[in-house]
Amino acid sequence: MATHDWLTVQRGEAPLVIGLPHTGTDIPDDILAGMISPWLARKDADWWVDRLYAFAADMGATLVRTSISRSVIDVNRDPSGASLYPGMTTTGLCPTETFDGEPLYRPGLEPDQAEIDRRRVLFFDPYHAALTQELERLGADGPVVLYDAHSIRSVVPRLFEGELPQFNIGDNGGTTCAPALTRAVEAACAVSDLGHVVNGRFKGGWTTRHYGRPDAEVHAIQMELADRGYMDDPAGPLDTTNWPAPWRPEQAARLQPTLSAVLTACLDFAHAQRASR
Repeated sequence: MATHDWLTVQRGEAPLVIGLPHTGTDIPDDILAGMISPWLARKDADWWVDRLYAFAADMGATLVRTSISRSVIDVNRDPSGASLYPGMTTTGLCPTETFDGEPLYRPGLEPDQAEIDRRRVLFFDPYHAALTQELERLGADGPVVLYDAHSIRSVVPRLFEGELPQFNIGDNGGTTCAPALTRAVEAACAVSDLGHVVNGRFKGGWTTRHYGRPDAEVHAIQMELADRGYMDDPAGPLDTTNWPAPWRPEQAARLQPTLSAVLTACLDFAHAQRASR
């Protein structure tokens, strides 16, 4: 597999792969030139999530991360362009607006199909080739879990009503992993008493739905965190003075034990599946 300076694969030997598709903020100059502002272009990143889960390497997990911004191409969207949530507001493969509906591009400079195809070859395909390679490597020894790690602001009225629970677990209605894995992850979240939901607003993105094949021993689950758990989450309008909010290590230190328990539940599940073969 070709190497790319924007693609990081931190290999472990445990049966757990963690995808980090939205933590990147890199935007090639030729793409940024057509955008309205660098701040808008990076506004919807999953801020600090790679730092939040850095401890997972010590658990033996494999982490796959792209540093390319989701505003360039969203590697967690269906490459065909089909909506993950028909009838609901969402962003596409190459977003043209923010979560709040603000345009990303100057008029007439939005990516056309040829440009979307170019970005897919450059960024989308290598990211998923890396995920596939790691799942195949670890899956050669038995069942493996893919954990897709995300975060979002607690309140985004254009995308959902009210305030999100802290932990938003998605298995696409029970189709992308064994029920026992979802129950174990949910139980780990419930202990925290910070609030959780299974298959609420976020049921799992394209990554979870594409790779989750329990019958083929790949169990995929998505975790969408409300980012108030590890950073300040402004209640009012966002601007360059308050967003992105800084990483808050003291907040993260309160959240990480629960995330460690969640990843331990994933590992315990995978090891139990291997032992029962």
